Amino acid sequence: MKYIIAPSILSADFGNLQRDIEMINHSEADWFHVDVMDGVFVPNISFGFPVMAAVKKHATKPLDVHLMIVEPDKYIEDFAKAGADRITVHYEACTHLHRTIQLIKASGCKAGVALNPHTPVTLLQDVIEDLDLVLIMSVNPGFGGQAFIHNTYKKIHDLKALIRGVNEDLVVEVDGGVGLQNIAALASAGANAFVAGNAIFAAENPTKTIAEMKQQLVSNISI
Repeated sequence: MKYIIAPSILSADFGNLQRDIEMINHSEADWFHVDVMDGVFVPNISFGFPVMAAVKKHATKPLDVHLMIVEPDKYIEDFAKAGADRITVHYEACTHLHRTIQLIKASGCKAGVALNPHTPVTLLQDVIEDLDLVLIMSVNPGFGGQAFIHNTYKKIHDLKALIRGVNEDLVVEVDGGVGLQNIAALASAGANAFVAGNAIFAAENPTKTIAEMKQQLVSNISI
């Protein structure tokens, strides 16, 4: 199994954004995770296309774009044009989820759906075959630095059961409170992609922290 580490650009130093992007480029991380928040779906605002363009200009790794916004269909093509490789929308924000998934794929991107902590994975049963990624929120979306919600482990198990024999190549991603203290346990539960923000960018040596995360995941494979 290939494990993915996706540092969240939202936790980077925006006064030194190019520096932090170059750090990720030269680290063992696999993707850039780009959180887009509109102040409506979540109680915070992050950034839009200008920052996306700046990230894309310097990034040498795929952009994993997480839309925490209402009416995401309006912007999917624009985010694809801005350089997204994967676009994840929230189940809770999509009235016609299947249509939204097809729109993401028609734009040339991999399609993902995110679930808030209170949303059960069983609600994805009718679209699970169409997805490339499911993002399980392990905190309530909107702010960094929140405490990890322990029920996440059960949701990962539930999701793995849902995809068994149906879509076993699905990427199971976890976002929120992920760090050295729990990344191996999350991998053991069945996750294979990990978004980390403060755990990386607030570390004394972010590159070393990413390497240590990768080492824990490699050790998990060998167990």
